[in-house]
Amino acid sequence: MRFSVKSIIFTGFLAATLPAFAQDATEAGAGQGGPAVNSTVFRSEHISAVTSITEVFGRSQRLTAVVLEYDVPVANDGVSPAQFSVTDRNILRAYTNDSAAKDATGRDGRFVVLELDPNDAGAAVYAPGVDEPAQAVVSQVQPVKAVDGNSLAATETALINTRQQNLIVDDFRQFRFTDPETGLILNYNLFIPADHDASQKFPLVLFMHDAGVTGTNPLRTLEQGLGAVSFASPEDQAKHPSFVLAPQYPVNLANDASETSVYADITVRLIAALQQEYSIDPDRIYTTGQSGGCMTSIALNIKYPDLFAASLLVAGQWDTSVVAPLADKNIFAIVSQDDSKAYPGMSAIMDVLEQNGANVTRAEWNGRASQDEFAEAVAAIRAAGPDSNAYFVAFEKGTVIPEGESSEGGAGHVNTWPIAYAIPGVRDWLFEQSR
Repeated sequence: MRFSVKSIIFTGFLAATLPAFAQDATEAGAGQGGPAVNSTVFRSEHISAVTSITEVFGRSQRLTAVVLEYDVPVANDGVSPAQFSVTDRNILRAYTNDSAAKDATGRDGRFVVLELDPNDAGAAVYAPGVDEPAQAVVSQVQPVKAVDGNSLAATETALINTRQQNLIVDDFRQFRFTDPETGLILNYNLFIPADHDASQKFPLVLFMHDAGVTGTNPLRTLEQGLGAVSFASPEDQAKHPSFVLAPQYPVNLANDASETSVYADITVRLIAALQQEYSIDPDRIYTTGQSGGCMTSIALNIKYPDLFAASLLVAGQWDTSVVAPLADKNIFAIVSQDDSKAYPGMSAIMDVLEQNGANVTRAEWNGRASQDEFAEAVAAIRAAGPDSNAYFVAFEKGTVIPEGESSEGGAGHVNTWPIAYAIPGVRDWLFEQSR
């Protein structure tokens, strides 16, 4: 039976790097009442376009920069945050560039880049309880010096962005898979490595999202956190060129009764279809997921024992009476001690695996550790169990909860994956595994 993969492709651009300094911005140009577009303009005498740039963080997508495109090159040493304002946002850095992208230092060019504080109250465009357009209202409030020495006057009316770049998210392509057995359609995102060609086999990472972003918008699984985009970042792709597959599930994928929906099996058939179309290494297919995606990874490992080379399991659990077949699998599991289900549930799974011959190494980590400390922690657990096929990490109690937030409800659960997927050494371990 033929597989059907129909493409619906959204194109975009790639943004870069994080902000670094601090400067207050004043509100300007939004007008009184009504949408901002009614009191702003798209272009001015010297500014032809405004682009907003978003970036994905642990549990959100945020507007982190605004780029103004001028009709003449602007001097890099002649711009500062004080010359601009972005409504309800703090400008951290201002510099020029020769393209509409962030840069570490800047250079003379037609583009003025305003890096914004990602911790501003209005920074999030997609997060739990937030779903807003990446709108930026910007004004040039002081003259700016052009490269030719001329002075570019302040804008009379605030401008609003007419373009948008989404860091890493735009590097994924969106498709629809028609399942040959059920006729059901599964939307999915696929990152294709830059140097992909038929002469070389590449790994594939499957990321399955949690129940929180269940729905039909195919971009939600990319925008909600780092689970997919971390593997597609320029840094990770430089080390581990790979396909990254992120399906968008229209219904819940798994439940606490240790059941999966039909879309779990559809995902396996989707992988088979992609193997027919792309040069995917069958010995280096990996699965990862958070919460329900973690649980589905466990279920698929049991049902399809020869499919995955390794699994990164984040904040999940499963019926321990059926997990014994995982004893010989390569697993890196991460939970929080504040997670009332995943912590005891995954602990019990590891006990069963050990009883069935798995070599399990356990560790407790501080969820507030620095990147250097996490790198040391990864090295330490691997050194403690050089022959282990399963590693089990529990973030210490209280260390995944953001400062000032309650630990009640599911806080210990949902705050596990922003940390887990931000640890490069864990992803490095995954790519070292082969079937």
